[in-house]
Amino acid sequence: MLLFVGLGNPTPDSENNRHNIGFKIIDAINNKFGLSKQKPKFKGLLTTGNIGNQKVYAIKPLTFMNNSGICIRELLEYFKIESADVIVFHDDLDIDFGKIKAKFGGASAGHNGVASIDKFIGKDYSRVRIGIGRPNPKINVSDYVLNDFNDDEKQEIDKITFNIIDSLLILIEKKLDLFSSTVNNK
Repeated sequence: MLLFVGLGNPTPDSENNRHNIGFKIIDAINNKFGLSKQKPKFKGLLTTGNIGNQKVYAIKPLTFMNNSGICIRELLEYFKIESADVIVFHDDLDIDFGKIKAKFGGASAGHNGVASIDKFIGKDYSRVRIGIGRPNPKINVSDYVLNDFNDDEKQEIDKITFNIIDSLLILIEKKLDLFSSTVNNK
């Protein structure tokens, strides 16, 4: 079993924020692979199904970004999923806009959602870091991540989302470097 986690904030006005790219990826996975209807469980919106021959769960935590780990720990304990079988999708300021990097473990780099997950389940899980770039120096980082994508950025995010979904079978096999290069070179 695998658990896909998309990080974001659950308020309606956050839907198109840069910080909510993880939610968008989970929605795209649910739609493309016909996972179950979202159900409120484990302090999140949970779906389940199969992708290829792999049983998957996908969740969007409803605990707000800074407490994402609470939801993930409850789900792992209930379904007896190992942290090594968790793949988290989240925004990343340190990656160029529209690029991704998949990696196993590592530091949170100041991302509060990742820090919360680290606190509750440790660091032994995979992450798909989706680049949102750095803001103009005159813009506060927290304002930047909590603002919506502009129209040009939305088009680029739609493209990267499609490339992630199109390459998901590589990610399921945990071939993280191949997944990153495949998505970035499409």
